Amino acid sequence: MSQRNITVIPGDGIGPDIIEATLKVLDKAGCDFNYEFADAGLMALEKHGELLPQKTLDLIEKNRVTLKGPLTTPIGEGFTSINVTLRKKFNLYANVRPVLSLKGTQARYDDIDIITIRENTEGMYSGAGQRVIDDGDTAEAMSIITREGAERICTFAYELARKEGRKKVTAVHKANIMKSTSGLFLKVAREVGERYPDIQSEEMIVDATCMKLVMDPSQFDVIVTTNLFGDILSDLCAGLVGGLGMAPGANIGQNAAIFEAVHGSAPDIAGQNLANPTALLLGAIQMLEYLGMSDKADAIRTAVRDTIAAGEHVTRDLGGNAGTNEFTDAILARL
Repeated sequence: MSQRNITVIPGDGIGPDIIEATLKVLDKAGCDFNYEFADAGLMALEKHGELLPQKTLDLIEKNRVTLKGPLTTPIGEGFTSINVTLRKKFNLYANVRPVLSLKGTQARYDDIDIITIRENTEGMYSGAGQRVIDDGDTAEAMSIITREGAERICTFAYELARKEGRKKVTAVHKANIMKSTSGLFLKVAREVGERYPDIQSEEMIVDATCMKLVMDPSQFDVIVTTNLFGDILSDLCAGLVGGLGMAPGANIGQNAAIFEAVHGSAPDIAGQNLANPTALLLGAIQMLEYLGMSDKADAIRTAVRDTIAAGEHVTRDLGGNAGTNEFTDAILARL
């Protein structure tokens, strides 16, 4: 069997550090990938004069599967989020954000197992119609929700729930106030839920969802929601299991998928052997499951889980004194 080509975007800041660690783990697990590296973000701007070179887009399109480190989008007029650009360019409509409690993370809860499914291309977060008018005193933006987009993401959520043996899907909305956009999403979510009688369907207003996640997250299983709400809720869920350092993300479309750590690039600790690669390792596990390599995914997940639980060689954010290399070596030893 020929090697599978994977596009790898090291990214900015600690991106190259955690990418290097993750590729070592994938290789040790026997994944036998051929990595094709591409630039994006500040690194690409410095090397090529643009944040997202055409060569990078071509590699993503060719290989269809990408592993990506965190990217920095410069703050200022004219710069659009690279992540949003990639999602639109490749129609990566489903953002999949699982959170799972791991022993040894010093998180507030120890029994969390929630997947947030976020619509990734529509809604307020997409940035449509943004402008500042009246001499800078008034700003506006547009939120567009389509039946096609809502049905696609809700179907994705129920199919994932069924595939993973999940019991409940909660559709999160604000239809009591945003009656047009959130109202359409909720209407479609109800229709899709009727097609899956084997899965419990629930609907919940977004502010109530936030409160209940903090008070009793055990009542949630799979959450499906719109773009902006999903961005907020998925980070809240990450906080339940120890923070963004424990939170991976998958961006999945019909013809391409990008897997990533969802935290920032942390340039202040870049290259200092301090970064925790766990989020990207968990993103790589999502990638392996997407590729049907569940045995490799399970082996890496077990090695990561056991290394953190042991607590002997973990990074500072996990309560230890180990660096990126020592933590990675401990995982490699368990593989």
